[in-house]
Amino acid sequence: MTSNAPRSRSFRIHPAAAVALAATTALLAGCSSSSDDNSDPLAGDKSDGKTVVVGSNNFAESILIADIYGEALKAKGVKVTYKPNIGSRETTYGLLKNGSITVLPEYNGALLAYLDPKATPKTVEATTAAIDAKLDTKLTLLDPASAQDKDSVTVNAETAKKYNLTTESSIADLKDIAKDLSIGASPEFQTRQQGLVGLKSVYGLEFKSFKALDAGGPLTQAALKKNTVQAADLFTTDPTIVQEKHVVLQDPENLFGFENVQPLVYKSGLSADGVAALNAVSAKLDTKALLDLDSQVQLDNKDPLDVAKAWLKTVGLD
Repeated sequence: MTSNAPRSRSFRIHPAAAVALAATTALLAGCSSSSDDNSDPLAGDKSDGKTVVVGSNNFAESILIADIYGEALKAKGVKVTYKPNIGSRETTYGLLKNGSITVLPEYNGALLAYLDPKATPKTVEATTAAIDAKLDTKLTLLDPASAQDKDSVTVNAETAKKYNLTTESSIADLKDIAKDLSIGASPEFQTRQQGLVGLKSVYGLEFKSFKALDAGGPLTQAALKKNTVQAADLFTTDPTIVQEKHVVLQDPENLFGFENVQPLVYKSGLSADGVAALNAVSAKLDTKALLDLDSQVQLDNKDPLDVAKAWLKTVGLD
């Protein structure tokens, strides 16, 4: 995900998530987080000051992270209710401002793009500072996780093996071989700085060819799997990366900006213990873990609440 354009996790659903979301939502109704609160997610009832309301946007990863936040809070004795699968940022941001939601999983780059589309921070810290400058005074951001869900240059397993590329390899490692590779992405990728333009100016890459496909969707996934393209723009927590053994290349120059998972909170609705609990989650959640958790939900069709509880137990936060 780019950080200087108004793209949002509330509008951009992973293709696998789009298929799995209906099943996930059904699970939520019976045995996941929404079983704690079957009310209309758009209802304006506010927290009573003793109950933390954890909301999520309308895609599978947001629901999963909300379950992680909620169960981490419960482990510290905080009373929690859930409002899952609400909708877009335009809706959830308003519900946070009026106190109907206490906690929401956010992505720092996307949130900043919503608040200030012209901002171009160079570090995670600068991203948070830029958000703080625009954020409603009743709200605050807690610590960012290292986990990011953003655009990437990803190569398929065949290409990785051929050129000895691993998860420790950088986009810069393609400099001498890009001339032999085709890359696939959305049509806009060809003319964007956070696309071919930046890959050339920042990393010195000139690819053999570019294939206009879709934005990390089924066309791009299929082309990478079939080796029609050897590299592609995929989201870093796309479960097909695990499924197909693709390799995401590191982006040390942060060409694709920042999309760290970060809790957005209604200040007066969360205690110091609650803040500490969510910051502890952020300290443990990295991109590799989030990719694995997404894969369990979206590929293995596991209940996100069960996945959340199991992960919290694994990292000692249950």
